[in-house]
Amino acid sequence: MSTDNGAAGRPALVADVDALVARYVSPGSHLHLAMTMARPNAMVYALARQFAGRGDFTISTSATHTSLHALTMSGAIRHLITCFLGDTYPTPRPNPLYRDLARDIPFTSELWSLLSFTQRLMAGAMGLPYTVTASLVGSDLEKGKGRSFARLPDPAGRGRPLGLVESLRPDLTLVHGACADRRGNIILVPPAGEGAWGAYAAEKGVLASVERIVPDEFVDARPEQVVIPGQRVIALCEAPLGAHPQSLRGLASGEVTGYRDDYTFLTEMVECLATEEGAKEWFREWVEEPAGHAEYVARLGTARREELKLAEQPLAPRNMTAPVEQPQPPFHTGTPARTRPLPRDPVTRQERTIILGARAIAERVTQGRYDTLLAGIGVSHLAAWLSAGMLRRRGIEVPVCAELGFYGTDPEPGDVFLFSQLHATRSQQLAGIPEILGGMVSANRRCLGVLAAGEIDAKGNINTSLLADGRWLTGSGGANDIASSTDCLVLSTASRRKFVPRVAYVTSPGERVREVAGHFGRFSRDSVDEPFHLTTWLPLDDGPTTPGEAVAALTGWPVHTEGWLPEPAITDEEIAWLRGLDPQGFYR
Repeated sequence: MSTDNGAAGRPALVADVDALVARYVSPGSHLHLAMTMARPNAMVYALARQFAGRGDFTISTSATHTSLHALTMSGAIRHLITCFLGDTYPTPRPNPLYRDLARDIPFTSELWSLLSFTQRLMAGAMGLPYTVTASLVGSDLEKGKGRSFARLPDPAGRGRPLGLVESLRPDLTLVHGACADRRGNIILVPPAGEGAWGAYAAEKGVLASVERIVPDEFVDARPEQVVIPGQRVIALCEAPLGAHPQSLRGLASGEVTGYRDDYTFLTEMVECLATEEGAKEWFREWVEEPAGHAEYVARLGTARREELKLAEQPLAPRNMTAPVEQPQPPFHTGTPARTRPLPRDPVTRQERTIILGARAIAERVTQGRYDTLLAGIGVSHLAAWLSAGMLRRRGIEVPVCAELGFYGTDPEPGDVFLFSQLHATRSQQLAGIPEILGGMVSANRRCLGVLAAGEIDAKGNINTSLLADGRWLTGSGGANDIASSTDCLVLSTASRRKFVPRVAYVTSPGERVREVAGHFGRFSRDSVDEPFHLTTWLPLDDGPTTPGEAVAALTGWPVHTEGWLPEPAITDEEIAWLRGLDPQGFYR
């Protein structure tokens, strides 16, 4: 493999992504696919085209979804190091490609949490053999990692063991940036995700695609925006829309126009990959047939490309409120009423769960226990958004954070995706994974984590990884990091399939879970030594008619229902607010 950095120490400028990977990538390499919100998807498709069935790659990447499925289907991956495998839009869910992951199909895998994964890159970037993490301890994510993870006693004797994680040093890191100059200096626009750590950790260096190669003078005028220096870059090329179908934030100067996530493409992709034949057809149309990235972009069509362009300013005003007697979403009055289902439509079990979770969050914040919310993806982030809006109406501001670098988010109405660039535009700060999962969660005792669960047991342990029958769910993402370090509230529509006596796999330990919201009430406890008690009861329209019967019929937990309080009925205003956030009903 050539590592020629071009004339006068500059990186090589290559015609396109296919030429880039053909020249610099060899079978058997460890490739890191950087997660900086703008993923290197054009290069991923090029890898899938050129190395189908012969890549034998070790791939490390923080999350395996969207275009990464193409690389999975190509058969080019031998071993995967990641934190999440599944789909994230329109809702987080398993993907059939990974159903048999526990049986090493379609490849062997090594599963981490988002912060511990990033800490491994940080250690590699700083030349350290190991680093310490507060994550993973007490979960099944500890297992099967050989020398990559070890428990250590706390030298200060504070009780909880520490995790020692080995540094991660890929051969090459693949990055997609907003722009770069001919010296290889790459401008990335936050949210930063993992930021530059993967680029510094790479043993040989970086292969980069960018929306535009700009004059050196352009970069010299904005050195604060250069995230990856040219010394790290082996070669680069232009690839407009190189993160598609995911998003990229542009530059305020207008030199590079950002674009939103292509929800139509993502929805169609999920539908196609639901069947073997559909997956083959999708792979043929979007990976095999295009001769390169330019043809892929051309297939999207001019109208779609124009529609995806990201406005520099929010689409709706910030922090506007409406009179209580006129139900509106809690954040804005800008959502057209015709997009919101009327309150008289039946309220679903999942909507009841979200609203009860939002009430529980608001109660804990007003009691002064917490001053920050970390929203996990799914019903949990809708509850966090809704609760923050409810509190704002009462004059209480609580910042909502998301793990990839969002702080103080005021969500764009009608966009239900947690990591949308529209929400980034409406945030008070755009940072990265270490700042949010580290600084705002692990180091902040007044942060409340809001999580969802595939399974949750009577000890609060959460499973989002593996079912008892061997089926893969999705994995941790940042959930383990949150549950390992801060108090948590968990949302899950109640059923004996979800509220289990013992989870099949402990993705996130339950010691810090303080409250669980279901659709008929809330379960609370003050410490890990106490059992959960049903503390509120919302009568069901059908099914069990008493709290004890509901707990017995809809959970596998011991029945502790003494001292419960009535949960107020769901109001028209609450359901209108929620449906304003989710007008398409993805979370109904």
